[in-house]
Amino acid sequence: MEHQSMTLLTDIAFGIIFAALAAHIVRFLKQPLILGYVLGGVLLGSHFGFGLVTNEQSIELISEIGLIFLLFIIGLEINLRDLAKMGRSMFTLGIVQFVVCVLLGLVFFKPFGFGVGNGNFDLLYMAVALALSSTLIVVKLLHDKFEIHTVSGRLTVGVLVLQDIWAIAFMAFQPNLLSPQLGSILKSLGLGFVLLLTAFTASRYLLSRLFHFANKSPELILVTSIAWCFSVSGLAEYAGLSKEMGALIAGMSIAAFPYGADVIAKLSGVRDFFVTLFFVSLGIKVPQPTWQLLGTSLIVAGFVILSRLISVVPTVYFLRTGLRNGFVTALNLSQISEFSLVILSLGVGYGHVSGGISSTILTSMILASIFATYIIKYNDALARCFVRVLEWIKIRENVSDTKNIDHPNGTRPDIVLLGCFRAGKALLETIEERAPQLAQRVLIVDYNVSLKEDLEARGFHWVYGDLAHPETLCHLGIENAVIVICSISDTYLKGITNRRLLGHLKRMVPEAHLVMSAEDNHEADILHREGAKHVIVVGKLSGIHIFDYLMDNCG
Repeated sequence: MEHQSMTLLTDIAFGIIFAALAAHIVRFLKQPLILGYVLGGVLLGSHFGFGLVTNEQSIELISEIGLIFLLFIIGLEINLRDLAKMGRSMFTLGIVQFVVCVLLGLVFFKPFGFGVGNGNFDLLYMAVALALSSTLIVVKLLHDKFEIHTVSGRLTVGVLVLQDIWAIAFMAFQPNLLSPQLGSILKSLGLGFVLLLTAFTASRYLLSRLFHFANKSPELILVTSIAWCFSVSGLAEYAGLSKEMGALIAGMSIAAFPYGADVIAKLSGVRDFFVTLFFVSLGIKVPQPTWQLLGTSLIVAGFVILSRLISVVPTVYFLRTGLRNGFVTALNLSQISEFSLVILSLGVGYGHVSGGISSTILTSMILASIFATYIIKYNDALARCFVRVLEWIKIRENVSDTKNIDHPNGTRPDIVLLGCFRAGKALLETIEERAPQLAQRVLIVDYNVSLKEDLEARGFHWVYGDLAHPETLCHLGIENAVIVICSISDTYLKGITNRRLLGHLKRMVPEAHLVMSAEDNHEADILHREGAKHVIVVGKLSGIHIFDYLMDNCG
């Protein structure tokens, strides 16, 4: 017994050490850290690495604990209240994307010989796994690019949340796939609903008091949260459901209430530890790659990209949210979810799938994650290439009619704001507070469709326009502009810079005062020399404002 304990501790120690070393390597290569954890496991395993971890029991234990914590954290990040606030368009996109991708997977991979029926569900698991995208990878990369709050960013995150709901629904059916009688399915759904109701009720009336009592003790908050996770997991197993489903419900029941964010913050260290071990355990199980495995995995990664384009772009187009937004959203979603690995791990435990499919999906996930780093980095440029191809065959943006921009009183706006981001929004709020009579003179050109209704309700006029194609501005009525303002610096502009935009504007509206944005004083001087009447250096303005505050209070 003592020997087994020492072996387990040694295996865990090796897992963390190799995961850290490999994570530093992939971080240097600017790849997602998850790949480093998997690589650490590969180096530890006997199939392709040094064979330092060979005890199957310790591997399974590490994997199971990590899986429970991973699902608990996923549950903590699914806020049902936020989900209920999603619009009809978002739900439509989330439903169409998943259903179409599953159907495409079933049709595309059937000729590849994946089993179906007689207790083998390789084809079904393949289709479901490839319909899900990676929340961890996508959100991290979009945050790094400051795109999480753009139209395509919000569409992407909304689809990811709905994908998690689809995955949860599939997990509820998993135990009954071998005997899918209506009675068994209804029983599982009934037990799941009862467990969900019990967890939410206990969380509302019991946990809330416990957390309030323990709010000054981070250690007690942490221990209580973990105890709640394993308690609900145990109840789920006792009721005939999976422990992992119980962990997911435990997390969701905490996320629904105000203390959910605090629990996530306090659990982050424990989460990272066990999630790391989960992905290390997956890497340990990776067999030595063959040319056939790599070839199949490349086909799978290519299918994921193609299926997202087919399912997302037409849907976003017909929802009148724009071709470019559709392509960027589809490209953002072009990888395989860590949730897919969870579903496959459970499928192996139930005896639903063969071992080969797990290796294929894991290898495909690694390849797709590497591709995703570059696809998301260049999503705007790629999307514009696709849009130009469609424009060549007469399929164009269908967001709004930009020909008639007269206001109801017959005047035409002569203050043009190009792009409505942070500084632009602040400008509009200041106009409302200090000079509301100017609102009807302001024309906002932006491709963020979600701003339209709010801005027009506040008296401004919004038209769809892509600043990366300045020639389209000629058709938007800016020729009468007295002032044209670009409040977006080069960091956030897509497909163009302030210098290039200034050159176009000087030809379009030579009499207008042109106000541009710069990152620093050097760039501001260049824009001044090239004809800008005024240049905004946001960082400099912030520094001046803070200095004035210091002098008023400390001078």
